[in-house]
Amino acid sequence: MAKRVTDGNDLTFMFKVIQSNYMGNVRGRPYRVLAVPGDFTLYKFADAILTSFEFDLDHAFGFYDNLTCWSHSTEGYELFSDDDRDPMSEFPGVKKTKVKDVFTTIKKKMLFLFDYSDEWHFRVELIGVEPVGEHKTRAKVVKSVGEALPQYGNQDEDDSDDDE
Repeated sequence: MAKRVTDGNDLTFMFKVIQSNYMGNVRGRPYRVLAVPGDFTLYKFADAILTSFEFDLDHAFGFYDNLTCWSHSTEGYELFSDDDRDPMSEFPGVKKTKVKDVFTTIKKKMLFLFDYSDEWHFRVELIGVEPVGEHKTRAKVVKSVGEALPQYGNQDEDDSDDDE
């Protein structure tokens, strides 16, 4: 049975975030271990994830409980819901929802889907909760394994075209 997190105040949430593919494969994929304040919103958490993989926060995103087929999720949180122009979203938004209110049990996993056209998939798992240390107000990359796939292709290929 997963251990329930009783209170997110003054706690740091430890996550393993794996850059997976659309089928949910994670073996051998790059990952980051992030320490995030429990009071962070999902929006700030998304920014921390993307920064750790050297992505820009320039597209819509959501968090979903179905790790392989986000459109069949029963729990989700979407940037669309924070936008008054999209009343069709069935899930709560990410700008007011806090990490501590979503990740309430150790080992809880969610799909972080970034950019609905390119569909970047990141598997997010809560791996621990610790008392707040010196990083109370910001996220920190605790461990980085593997080189992230580039958000916009290989920059070296783009540079080689300029030399011709």
